[in-house]
Amino acid sequence: MSPQPILLQVVIRQHRLQRYGMFCAAYNKAAKLVSPELIDTAPSRAQLHRWTSGGLKRLPYVDHCRVLEAMFPEWTADELFAPCPPHVLADESDAYATSGERADLESTADRIGPNTYADVTAVFTTRAEFSFAHPPHALLDGASSIRAAGLSLNMLCQQYPDQRLHRLIEDGTTLQALFLDPEGKAIRAREQEEGYTDNHLTTLTRLNIEVLTRLRKRLTPEAQDRLSVAVYDETIRFNITLLNDQLCVMQPYLPNARGLDSPTFLAERNSTGSGLYGTFEGIFTALWERGRTV
Repeated sequence: MSPQPILLQVVIRQHRLQRYGMFCAAYNKAAKLVSPELIDTAPSRAQLHRWTSGGLKRLPYVDHCRVLEAMFPEWTADELFAPCPPHVLADESDAYATSGERADLESTADRIGPNTYADVTAVFTTRAEFSFAHPPHALLDGASSIRAAGLSLNMLCQQYPDQRLHRLIEDGTTLQALFLDPEGKAIRAREQEEGYTDNHLTTLTRLNIEVLTRLRKRLTPEAQDRLSVAVYDETIRFNITLLNDQLCVMQPYLPNARGLDSPTFLAERNSTGSGLYGTFEGIFTALWERGRTV
């Protein structure tokens, strides 16, 4: 890590692009100007974190650099990935401390009290809205670890291409996938609650388990050890995805409603460890330990 923040981190903050979805929107706008084929090639959330943390040993791919230089034309890629010049950091600090936005935030904090939102960084009313803002490739590409527990885990098995998941694991990603047991009582209770009479969830979950077990067979022996699949038979309450030991995607299961209609919460682990990330990581760990390996 650099003793000073990376310039890219500072200019992202200056342009109010801290939210990942806002950054991607600005990235795509710049990519369209550079070359339309570069649209939707924004870095994953994990990649962006590495870009701004100062841990890169070399510049990203040339196309990424071209788009970043179009987003922030006053800087070169070499400058963006170098420590922020002291005068820029000082100017930014002064501007931020006196901005109306800062004053509004502090005023709001005074009214509602500190830590009201813990480590929750975003809330979406449905899974569809979440998927639109954070498509699977943006979340999973470049991830170093993925832990997922839920019902059928469609984001992993239906919405993310097999070949990309295969490449991720071969490149070093670890994946733990915990499904609701398709032979258990809990999945039948959930089917009844959602109004299915054709074993829809059971069939889909069996299919998704087969997707991962077939993929595991195609991996090299070393990579096979990085893909673990298990099942559990308990009342389904949450779909939990943990990425890079840093980001939690949590989706509750609502009574008498399809999973697609449930809200989605994003929580990012904070330095104090007192937020909701730790709560749902603990739930995942407990479910995994009670699960049965497939």
